[in-house]
Amino acid sequence: MAGSVLFLEYPKCSTCRKAKKWLDDHGISYEDRHIVEANPTADELAEWQRASGLPLRRFFNTSGMRYRELGVKAQLDAGMSDEDAFALLATDGMLVKRPLVIVDGGAQVLVGFKEAAWEEALL
Repeated sequence: MAGSVLFLEYPKCSTCRKAKKWLDDHGISYEDRHIVEANPTADELAEWQRASGLPLRRFFNTSGMRYRELGVKAQLDAGMSDEDAFALLATDGMLVKRPLVIVDGGAQVLVGFKEAAWEEALL
């Protein structure tokens, strides 16, 4: 069973709502954080990305309008530094892939909602 769980979400996001229902259905208590009103900082994102072992690109909401408007893929392809990428992510919660689940301060980091991965990590 998971320890402390931080759940970062955008309440209007259907995937976030589905993930939140999954947490509730499985009796997992969590701290809820609105990803736009309380956007993750560059330092938090860097720490979580390192802890997750995932490529930095996985932290971008590639299907979001802001991602396309800002031409983020082109910037990443052109060799944007990790530091600049984290700084960009920290400017707008809509750029960050969601939901994000941080277990025990970063012992585990889940990006997006994949039920099998969540079962393995949280149950």
